[in-house]
Amino acid sequence: MLGVLGSGQLGKMFAMAAARLGYRVHVYAPEHDAPAADVAYRQTIGSFDDEAAVAEFARSVDVVTLEFENISAAATEAAARFAPVRPGGRVLHTTQQRLREKGFLKAAGIPCTPFAEATTKEQLAAALAELGTPAVLKTAAWGYDGKGQSIVRSVAEAEAAHAALGGAPAILEGWVDFECEVSMLAARNVQGEEAFFGPIANDHAHHILDVSVYPRPEVAKLFDDAREIARAVVRELDVVGLLCVEFFLTRDGKLLVNEIAPRPHNSGHLTIDACACSQFEQQVRAVCGLPLGSFETLVPAAAMANLLGDVWQGGEPRWTRVLADPRLRLHLYGKAEARPGRKMGHLTALAGTAEEAATLVRAARESLIVR
Repeated sequence: MLGVLGSGQLGKMFAMAAARLGYRVHVYAPEHDAPAADVAYRQTIGSFDDEAAVAEFARSVDVVTLEFENISAAATEAAARFAPVRPGGRVLHTTQQRLREKGFLKAAGIPCTPFAEATTKEQLAAALAELGTPAVLKTAAWGYDGKGQSIVRSVAEAEAAHAALGGAPAILEGWVDFECEVSMLAARNVQGEEAFFGPIANDHAHHILDVSVYPRPEVAKLFDDAREIARAVVRELDVVGLLCVEFFLTRDGKLLVNEIAPRPHNSGHLTIDACACSQFEQQVRAVCGLPLGSFETLVPAAAMANLLGDVWQGGEPRWTRVLADPRLRLHLYGKAEARPGRKMGHLTALAGTAEEAATLVRAARESLIVR
């Protein structure tokens, strides 16, 4: 029995991969109608702050893994008393708070975006003096998909954005003139075996991942550099499981780590259809101490497009438009309510080149919308 803290779409796809290998999955989360509950063998509804309930959950499973990182360290510590947690509490503690994450990267000598703490007014002023503007002011914890982030182009804008944070721990990150954003998947099992996939080229819209493409030629040539950085991250953190390292590719061809996600990543969804072993099966293998699978691609190129709730705004999407095309794969997460900006599913396109795959998946998503 595999335990998952969290029961969103990542937990659902993990449970599906686990079932193929003969495992049962028990998910723990506050929501009663989350996507993973559709396919998990067992579900426990409870708060992540309820350490007794988390401990009882951990008693029922053989190993615990993570579906998202917004889980208190106390919860993972409670679980770890009764089952191994993979990746461990130190990984979560480091990656769920931007100041700790960036501090870890800097101390390990891993290239990352320039940063400074900006929790107090005095720290903000010092950070602005050091990094200048434009810059990005972020909450240090609990932010994702652009939440809790502001681009500041002047001292006045920075002060206003800082006041809006209400004294929450904050970080100011220097502006990076980047060519594109890329991501690298890294898996490591109990025995220390490692596997890497990427780099995946990512395009964002309104701070949310929009389309991921692999292999985009100008990005694919950076595999060795991206792999070595990702390898340093998983070894320094002693990761057992799967994580994603997100980079900025600068205009002069350098890779700077932006964030670390200690779990499967939205950009890696294309591995389900394009690779011999998906990121979710790789996570199962890693946390169970099995030999890692192969990330070898089975097709020349693939592209993934997120399906946000916006696609539903004109009515029920026209699913037959994509289901009739053998080059496309539809993945719906089973969420009951479609809201703008909410991730409801994704499309994957398989093609001969990265450019063809990206064009196909964008056109397919557009064809779904009722106008």
